[in-house]
Amino acid sequence: MRTFILITGASQGFGKAMAFECAKRKMNLFLIALPNSGLEVLSDFIRVNFEVEVHYLEMDLSSTKNCYEISRYVSDNGLQIQYLVNNAGVLSRGMFSELSDQFVIKQIQVNVATPTLLTKLLLNNLKQNAPAAILNISSMAGFFAIPKKQVYGATKAYLTSFSKSLNKELINDNVTVTTLCPGGLNTSTRICYQNRILGLISRKAVLNPEDAAKIAIDSMLTGKKVIVPGFINKCLMVLDKLLPEAIKDWLTNREINKFPKPVI
Repeated sequence: MRTFILITGASQGFGKAMAFECAKRKMNLFLIALPNSGLEVLSDFIRVNFEVEVHYLEMDLSSTKNCYEISRYVSDNGLQIQYLVNNAGVLSRGMFSELSDQFVIKQIQVNVATPTLLTKLLLNNLKQNAPAAILNISSMAGFFAIPKKQVYGATKAYLTSFSKSLNKELINDNVTVTTLCPGGLNTSTRICYQNRILGLISRKAVLNPEDAAKIAIDSMLTGKKVIVPGFINKCLMVLDKLLPEAIKDWLTNREINKFPKPVI
C-alpha cells in the first residue's frame, strides 16, 4: 500500500527542507503551501529527481475552509496519510499594541486553529495507516516570555501542550505525536541577517534548516515526544530553570532590541 506524508508550509524554508529530507527517504509527498510560492516547480523537481509520488495544493491556511479542502482532496484521491507535519506558521516581532487586529487573528488561525483542525480531519486516516505519526512544529518561544513575540509564543505554547496531550490519547491507536521546538533557523535572507546580528550564544544556537529537518524526521519516525534540536538550545533550556528571573529578562530584552522594527 502506498502511503504519504503531508507537509504544510512546504514551499520554502524549513518546510522545503523537510520535503527534501522525506523525498531522500523515498517517502511519497502531499505538499501544501501558499499560492505563487513556487510549490508547483518544487513538486515537479522532487517528482523527477527523487522518483516519488508528489501531490500538492496551493492555498492560504488562514482560511478554515481550506482545511476541509485538503481533507476532501485526500478522500477524493484515495490518499493514505501515514504522517502529518503541521509546519505552516506566521511569525511576528512587534509590540502587541502595534499589530493589526487582522494580523493577530491570522496568526492564531494559522498557528493554532489550522493544525488542530487538520489533525482532527485526518486522524481517522492516520489511524487506518498505523503505525503513523504527527509532527507539530512548535518553537522554543513557547517556553519563554518574549517581548515582541507575545502572540507567536502563546500559539506555540498551545501547540506543544496540545501535542503532548494528544500523544497520550493516541497511544492505543499506534499513532505518535512529536513536537519539535527549534530556536532560530536560517530559513530566509531576512532571517539570516537578523540571526547574524544576535549575540554570540544566540548565533551559535541557530541551525540550518537541512540539519533541523533531519532531526525532525528522525524524531517523528522514532516516536519521540518533545525535541529541542541543537546542543546550545538544550543548554539554554537548562539555564532557563537555573537563572534568576531578572537576569533572564535582561538577556531576553537585549537580544530582542537588536531586531529592526518590522512592518506589519
